[in-house]
Amino acid sequence: MSPAKPEISTSPQVRKVAVTDNEAGQRLDNFLLKRLPGVPKSHVYRLLRSGQVRVDGGRVKPDRKLVVGEEVRIPPVRVAERGTAVRAPDAVLNRLREAIIHEDADYLAICKPAGFASHGGTGVAYGVIEAARGWDKYEFLELAHRLDRDTSGVLLLAKTRKGLLRAQKAFRDGTANKRYFALLIGRLQGGARDVDAALVKSRLANGERYVDVDEEEGKPSKSRFNPQAHYRDATLCEVEIFSGRTHQIRVHALALGHAVAGDRKYGQREDQKPLREKGLRRMFLHSHFLQLPADGEFSKLIVSAPMTDDLRQFLDKLGPGR
Repeated sequence: MSPAKPEISTSPQVRKVAVTDNEAGQRLDNFLLKRLPGVPKSHVYRLLRSGQVRVDGGRVKPDRKLVVGEEVRIPPVRVAERGTAVRAPDAVLNRLREAIIHEDADYLAICKPAGFASHGGTGVAYGVIEAARGWDKYEFLELAHRLDRDTSGVLLLAKTRKGLLRAQKAFRDGTANKRYFALLIGRLQGGARDVDAALVKSRLANGERYVDVDEEEGKPSKSRFNPQAHYRDATLCEVEIFSGRTHQIRVHALALGHAVAGDRKYGQREDQKPLREKGLRRMFLHSHFLQLPADGEFSKLIVSAPMTDDLRQFLDKLGPGR
């Protein structure tokens, strides 16, 4: 079925909008929140409760899932004007184009460079998703997951809503396989080590986000650290994560007593200093492998990104451990 046109009739008072392929399966309330940026959520739900929003002429509940081609009646509302969107510089757009490592009908995968945010926000004019949308190539493009700004490697974007929902389900259910390379400060003894420690997010007095272990208030989180090689004053690990919490690897590494090399937020300054003096200019954390299982019409998806040159060159400088 060909996608329906998003706008099928308009008037100064009422809009009637057709549900597209990429909006099918979306809840009515979420559909409206995207269509009415700047309108308070409380007002959107007031419109729904009052029956001013209708689907194919009938009243429906906010959690009703939409079907392609259905007509949604949107009453007149005042929408706060959006600021002018910031377009990433051409150099950034080109760099990210060159970083594409996989593309198919439903997904786009980028080897995200360290220093790039996954998305824009407070103090960040644009991230990878805004830059990729700036190519004006895709009708639909959403982040399937996120990476910390200072983490490099596989970042998956969805080009279709069905692809997005499939990826979100895999991440939510823990069936996605996500592996990273992390250099830990010091020598991690023995073989693979599991860290099963609940994590909770908080904010410091300056507004900075911080994550800590808290078995009572935190969300369940598990990581497996598998040492790959020992270097002078450091251990290279492959880390598999079984949940996707903010700063998970960084905080779990700290729980092992070995902070991630180059981590200025959680690592001790005096421990990090010898590595900085050897030339480490970023956090040594790289997402090198992502696998989504087969699901319905989707076959298994595997995306990999080799360790970046700057990290490999730094390991060469360190030399083998004793």
